[in-house]
Amino acid sequence: MSCNCPMTASTGPTLASTCGGSSFMLFMGLLEVFLRSQCDLEDPCNRPYPRDHVNSRYDFVVIGGGSAGAVVAARLSENDRFSVLLLEAGLDEPIGTQIPSFFFNFIGSDIDWQYTTESEDGACLNKDDKKCYWPRGKVLGGTSVMNGMTYMRGSRRDYDDWVRLGNPGWSYDQVLPDFIKSEDNQQVYTMDYGYHGTGGPLTVTQFPYHPPLSHALLDGGKELGYDTVDLNGRTHTGFAIAQTTSRNGSRLSTARAFLRPAKNRRNLHIMLNSTVTRILFDKNKRATQVEFVHNGRIHRVGVGKEVVISGGAVNSPQILLNSGVGPKADLEALGIPVVHDLPGVGRNLHNHVAYTLTFTINDTDTTPLNWATAMEYLLFRDGLMSGTGISEVTAMIHSKYSDPREDHPDIQLIFGGYLADCAETGMVGEKKGANRTIYVIPTLLHPKSRGYLRLRNSDPLSKPLIYPKYLSHPDDVARLIEGIKFSIALANTRALKRYGFKLDETPVKNCEHLKFGCDAYWECAVRHDTSPENHQAGSCKMGPADDPMAVVDNQLRVRGLRGVRVADTSIMPKVTSGNTNAPAIMIGERAADMITRTWIG
Repeated sequence: MSCNCPMTASTGPTLASTCGGSSFMLFMGLLEVFLRSQCDLEDPCNRPYPRDHVNSRYDFVVIGGGSAGAVVAARLSENDRFSVLLLEAGLDEPIGTQIPSFFFNFIGSDIDWQYTTESEDGACLNKDDKKCYWPRGKVLGGTSVMNGMTYMRGSRRDYDDWVRLGNPGWSYDQVLPDFIKSEDNQQVYTMDYGYHGTGGPLTVTQFPYHPPLSHALLDGGKELGYDTVDLNGRTHTGFAIAQTTSRNGSRLSTARAFLRPAKNRRNLHIMLNSTVTRILFDKNKRATQVEFVHNGRIHRVGVGKEVVISGGAVNSPQILLNSGVGPKADLEALGIPVVHDLPGVGRNLHNHVAYTLTFTINDTDTTPLNWATAMEYLLFRDGLMSGTGISEVTAMIHSKYSDPREDHPDIQLIFGGYLADCAETGMVGEKKGANRTIYVIPTLLHPKSRGYLRLRNSDPLSKPLIYPKYLSHPDDVARLIEGIKFSIALANTRALKRYGFKLDETPVKNCEHLKFGCDAYWECAVRHDTSPENHQAGSCKMGPADDPMAVVDNQLRVRGLRGVRVADTSIMPKVTSGNTNAPAIMIGERAADMITRTWIG
């Protein structure tokens, strides 16, 4: 079956470019031609067809079709009394993104905003100009198109803390139904009872293929006192082969899960390649129009009820600032007319921060990618290409600074480096060399450091200035060092020693003067070779009226404005404990419910 797929982003790095070996590259090239002709792995003719023009006015304009925005638009359009316009800066997801094993291929491609932070004082010191790289999805489906697909909700205390910070209605027990509403959990009977749902648009399941090392990592965790658990269930402490946002061995973005089933709704219009520049307001500070650039031309569309900003932790505050909503002095300095002085816009920006430990292991039993493994995926959606290697494993553990009785771990372990190697000849059964590289990445879950972003200039299409201020709070460094020590202890368990785990003790550049392995060395190492995660949050903080830095209230309404809400991870007062895609989807679900109750009752 061949389908016309307009407005689809190019694949970026080609599938063939991921492997060497002439015969295998030939096969992968043929596979790519096949995939391009299909336009999709699973539902080739079901992509939403983008419009090339808009109506003059809609009830709701949703800005950003990413992890949250796709949910908001799809859910609002379930009510045929609402007219909904979704504006997305990128194009539709390229087909190659759906292959799980190639999830790193699209970082730096044309579906990535390719943000770079400003120079840091205490982190990323070995990077060019001391700047960190922030990949963010510029594509329908947003970062859900290019992330590791891990489905992780966060801990009970995350949400209960939001309530304690003055946000009633956001406790764990109150948000759990919104997580469940989305879910179509394919393993519901093997997960903790009462915490999961079926029948929702978002398929949640483990990948079909698990490398043997995945199970060894779980065994290593048990040796150190951590059970294998459902981390989205009764406890948030332990090791797990994570469930993922995948279906039939392929990635399930929020665009595929939520927008494709809605593509024939006459009240939902989708505009791609449409970058929002600003929101316009009347004298009462009510949103009246949204301005955007499409195909190089400026357009405006009227708003009947509300604008929902779902641009993510970078773009949402940027849109507010370009609209004249933010710190008055910053806006005046750039000549931007001030609509509303809201000092918290762009502040409270934070992210999980990590450090990557490199190990080598002895492993001669792994079959590399070749004709057989590629055909196994193409025909059956199984085998090496149907997963992310040991990146499917994660762990939530306590450092010495965290009380295990609170079930609120402060360190997440992320694993990598066990993706399939490429065959040199393409011959079935070919083996690679004995040494393989494995990464263990201890990640700080509750950073105290806070950064900010502001506009670079008055051009709304310019990238903002991003100042993460990683590791500016000393507690962050101390906890991360404890995560490093635990990771090394894990590598020394019996379960992993049989793989010959060996830590690479090559000194980090600019830390050679310190004794390898002491606390001072590790502090130097994490500051120089910092590994930011892609879990940015907090830049449009939700908070009570007496919080001067709060941007939205507990109904996600922007304070001081009328008819504008924000729905994405930027509203998090504190980032959740783990990967943030599932919480973003939950926020989208709640936003749609809040909006519907406002206008329907």
